[in-house]
Amino acid sequence: MAGLYLHIPFCEHKCIYCDFYSVENLRKVDAFLIALDREISMYSEYAVTEHFETIFFGGGTPSLLSPRQMEKILNRLHSKFAIDSDVEITAEANPGTVDAQKLKDYRALGINRLSIGIQSFDEDDLLFLTRIHSSQQAKECVRTAHRVGFENVNLDLIFALPNQSIEKWQSNLRQAVDLEPQHISAYSLIVERGTPLARMVAAKQISPVPVEQDALMYEWTMEFLAAAGYEHYEVSNFARPGYRSRHNSNYWNHTNYLGFGPSAHSFWASLNTGTTRRWWNIANLSTYVERISHGIKPVAGEEMLNDDQLLEEAVMLGLRSSGIDCQHLQDRFNAEILRDAHVVIRELFNGELAVVNGVTLRLTDRGYLFCDQICERILADLGRKPKEMVSSLHVQSGSGSGVALVERIVHHGGLEK
Repeated sequence: MAGLYLHIPFCEHKCIYCDFYSVENLRKVDAFLIALDREISMYSEYAVTEHFETIFFGGGTPSLLSPRQMEKILNRLHSKFAIDSDVEITAEANPGTVDAQKLKDYRALGINRLSIGIQSFDEDDLLFLTRIHSSQQAKECVRTAHRVGFENVNLDLIFALPNQSIEKWQSNLRQAVDLEPQHISAYSLIVERGTPLARMVAAKQISPVPVEQDALMYEWTMEFLAAAGYEHYEVSNFARPGYRSRHNSNYWNHTNYLGFGPSAHSFWASLNTGTTRRWWNIANLSTYVERISHGIKPVAGEEMLNDDQLLEEAVMLGLRSSGIDCQHLQDRFNAEILRDAHVVIRELFNGELAVVNGVTLRLTDRGYLFCDQICERILADLGRKPKEMVSSLHVQSGSGSGVALVERIVHHGGLEK
């Protein structure tokens, strides 16, 4: 099985913390949709060997598209690829860009999972983040989604904002749980290079939250959501039983996926050739449209991954999600992690930072707090150099939202946004 990702690169307003590729000029929507349709057709040969079980509309703000525009994209995907009958179709949505009729129409198209970019229920937080919706609009969007038939709703939230108290974050999370979403993505605010937020920090207009307070917020988040019945299945992702994001989970498992749209990434392991390739699109809408108009795939770069890189990625991604399949590592890469890294693993067990369930080594909630350091220690014991690997690992931000380096995975931990 494989996944399909559509990067919709339009926003009404770009938030100060976001470094995902997007534009605020909506006049190019029609030209983009024509190019997107053609790009999808360029990859129809990938349907020969794979069925596709997930589709994810990320951005940007996909909910700026009308139901008719969404329908045309979905029809093209179904005409070119073998789509599973039980396909998970996720669309990101921002409060204020959808109403009851649009959400009802989305649901009628087969979109069965909605990821809503709330970020905060506090008006001061929303003002700081330059979000364009209010707390009341956010709550009404969630209630409306449930009312029109969405039974799988994710809420994105951000904590560790400058001057945000632990009490304010606790209130945010309680309000989120009261809305009864099936999934919650909770991220610590990261200052990404090149963003307005980064410039504010550099100018000393604001100061990031101390690391200790960030950790306290994260620990409380894990404890509170566990008590509320959410499974902690990835560093920053929590789900009711049966509602883990299949699309995002597949990224962590090295499942094949194709990405369409500016800045979208793709990953493909071919059984026929025995090769694993990763490639990424141009992060420029005008160039993307122009290249496709001339019948040229809008690829900006690519890399072939060797076994050492794939092993390192399997360790890093496994630690940040549901665990490392030790048997798979031994069968696929001849790496016996429980033997070769036995010193650090024994320390993890003694410190209650990790457990082994069958053949799976996974971090505990406490272990997630030290995920970066643990990963480096294990890779070092396996004779790997994680610092060199960072530049090669790209994952579709399944908020999609373009692309993320492993540095973002380390901090955000998840793929919603």
